[in-house]
Amino acid sequence: MTISDPFGLASDDCCSPVHRMLWAYVKEYFYSVCGIALTSVVVGGFLYARNSRRRKSLARELEDARAKLHYLQEKLLREEEDSTNKEKKKKKEIRIFIDGAFDMLHFGHMNAFRLARSLGTKLIVGVNSDDSITQCKGSPLMSEEDRIVMVSACKFVDEVVPNCPYIMNEQYLDWVIKTYNIDYVVHGSDLCIVDGKDVYKAAKKTGKYRSIPRTEGVSTTDIVGRMLLLTKQHHYQNVDDEATDSCKQESASRQSKFLTTSRMLQLFSAGVHAPKPGQRVVYVDGAWDLFHPGHVSFLKEAKKRGDYLLVGVHGDNAVNRQRGGNLPLMNLHERVLAVLGCRYVNDVVIDAPYNITQEMVQSLNISEVIRGSCSDDLTLAKDDTMRYEVPINLNMFTVITSSNSFNIHNIIRRIQKNHDSFQKRFECKQEAENEFYRSQASSR
Repeated sequence: MTISDPFGLASDDCCSPVHRMLWAYVKEYFYSVCGIALTSVVVGGFLYARNSRRRKSLARELEDARAKLHYLQEKLLREEEDSTNKEKKKKKEIRIFIDGAFDMLHFGHMNAFRLARSLGTKLIVGVNSDDSITQCKGSPLMSEEDRIVMVSACKFVDEVVPNCPYIMNEQYLDWVIKTYNIDYVVHGSDLCIVDGKDVYKAAKKTGKYRSIPRTEGVSTTDIVGRMLLLTKQHHYQNVDDEATDSCKQESASRQSKFLTTSRMLQLFSAGVHAPKPGQRVVYVDGAWDLFHPGHVSFLKEAKKRGDYLLVGVHGDNAVNRQRGGNLPLMNLHERVLAVLGCRYVNDVVIDAPYNITQEMVQSLNISEVIRGSCSDDLTLAKDDTMRYEVPINLNMFTVITSSNSFNIHNIIRRIQKNHDSFQKRFECKQEAENEFYRSQASSR
């Protein structure tokens, strides 16, 4: 018995005609099977190679199509901006005035600025004084100086008027209109009633009042509610803490009701362009939770170090791993919109990698990576060597001194210090907001 005769059919002991016929049949069958198997392997290999080439070709076509789409989108945005600018040049200047406390400035305020500015060509924003706010609804969380810093940093704002009264009378309104050459006074569609008085009654009398739709799903009241929940559990003090079940349930009930759309992101991205050839791209990253004066100050300084400021916004899970508890207070899309609304920012990387990689530096053409000396992270610099290992090795990492030490914990401590007072104010304001949403729903 051999390889060529596996069944011993061709041996001298099996030499009858029947055996020889059987052996011939077996050999023929064996060779047929081998031929079929070999053909299958060859054909399969050919088809695999052809499909592989086809997949690579389709991948290249898809990449080319994406690049073309990106080019056409940028071209369309530029043409829309050019068209808008030409139309504005043809029109006379229309100056819009909007005022408010703008405590804990958030993207809802920024969207109000954007909408108000769309009614004219220039937006002038009045910031209510600390005293007038305190008299009407209790002391603000942030000082007038900090609130002015935040409003001034918004890219939709052209001028800021400080020390505005919370309730405008006819004399003050007349002074604002004449001093700042105001054409229209604007406020949200929700009524602003204090002590039974319509704050904008005087403006409506003169026919210079215009309303804009409210950005539903976000408000300072809502944000204060999230902070009250946080201080109730004191989670921000230890990133290793685990939120209790009751805290998680309450947190779920106070999660943001704001639904981000691609349209909203596009509106906030107006004017965003890719860096031009030769421009120095500076990259900074972080959580940017509760966007505040410390963030603004850092971004302003970072922008001075280059031509194009690219800001990475970390995802919710990455932030929570670092800070623990119920942080971040604002979800990813809320934080992205707040950063996009800052005049010092050129573009944003959404859900940016926590660790900066070589591929990231190359693909985004980053010239320098910057970090501030102050941070909202209580664990600052614990893992900076790993996070910034690539830019450090490339000698393109810089730590700049933060000129403003304001951070998220300043705000949370203020809430904690006057917890009962803020809780009472929150409950009253929350009921008023719930009533507003109920009336909106019933009118639809």
